[in-house]
Amino acid sequence: MNIVVLAGGLSTERDVSFVTGNNVANALRKNGHKVILLDVFMGYSNKAEDLTGIFERGPKVSAKITGISSEAPDLEAVKRSREDQSDSLFGPNVIELCRMADIVFMALHGENGEDGRIQAAFDLYGIKYTGTGYLSSALAMDKELSKRLFSANGIPVPAGISMEKENCQWDLKETGLRLPCVVKPCCGGSSIGVSIVRTEEEYQQALKEAFQWEEKILIEDYIQGREFSVGVMDFQALPVIEIAPLEGFYDYKNKYAAGSAVETCPADLPAAVTEAMQSYAEKAADVLGLTTYARMDFLLDAQERIYCLEANTLPGMTPVSLLPQEALAVGMNFEQLCEEIIQISMKKYR
Repeated sequence: MNIVVLAGGLSTERDVSFVTGNNVANALRKNGHKVILLDVFMGYSNKAEDLTGIFERGPKVSAKITGISSEAPDLEAVKRSREDQSDSLFGPNVIELCRMADIVFMALHGENGEDGRIQAAFDLYGIKYTGTGYLSSALAMDKELSKRLFSANGIPVPAGISMEKENCQWDLKETGLRLPCVVKPCCGGSSIGVSIVRTEEEYQQALKEAFQWEEKILIEDYIQGREFSVGVMDFQALPVIEIAPLEGFYDYKNKYAAGSAVETCPADLPAAVTEAMQSYAEKAADVLGLTTYARMDFLLDAQERIYCLEANTLPGMTPVSLLPQEALAVGMNFEQLCEEIIQISMKKYR
């Protein structure tokens, strides 16, 4: 197959997306496919190009990849570096190349990539792509909406409120919540802008940090407990994985710095807890209408109460990512996982 692996973009998770995309592109080439790794924002060439036969020279025209920095990328600098200075998310030749592909492997993370906008555009252009559709992507991306749907369908979530920047409440007592609490952007990923708050001073600083990234945030009860994740592929839950950061919580640094967290799969849990968590993961996917694959994140407190935090519609595929580890636990290596995602995704178009 001719495949475009679409990465980069203008998300705070831009760097992570490139590493995901590079891993996926290499795996698909090993599987015998002709692959181009493409930055959705920078595109390919600013000149009029004859794209005939471009998949034959895929690696030569692919985006160049660097590692994941310890800080989120400077997106304004990224915008300034684009030669044509267009304000379109789609860089030169992106739509043309994607239309030429048999399928686009979505290696994007965060804004635009996971919020359904690119999926909707591709639907209009008749471009096939991996992962779930535009509506389910949008629902999962908005943590407030997804939490409401989870709660209404019997999936336990942490108590909390949403807050908009224009109506910011600087006095925690006025919110009805207590310390400790968690402050986070409503639609962001990779734990960027997330703070665990234990004092009034930390609360006000956390608001400033979260509002740097978005106009709407969530404030939730802090759940002291263990962190887990459960992948769902083709409506079936994978083994549960536990994430135990060596320091702090599972933030941006601990997610992507090798050796910063201990990950155990299958997780060491009582059978009943494992089954309940997997059941909640499958139900969460069903409630949001997620197809193909996704990953749900959970907390488990000392009383073995489960809380669903969010759904990820395009889970990371980096060397330390969770979904590949879960797949490996059932005997599916990385190349097989990438192939399975394509095959499941193609079902939408039959």
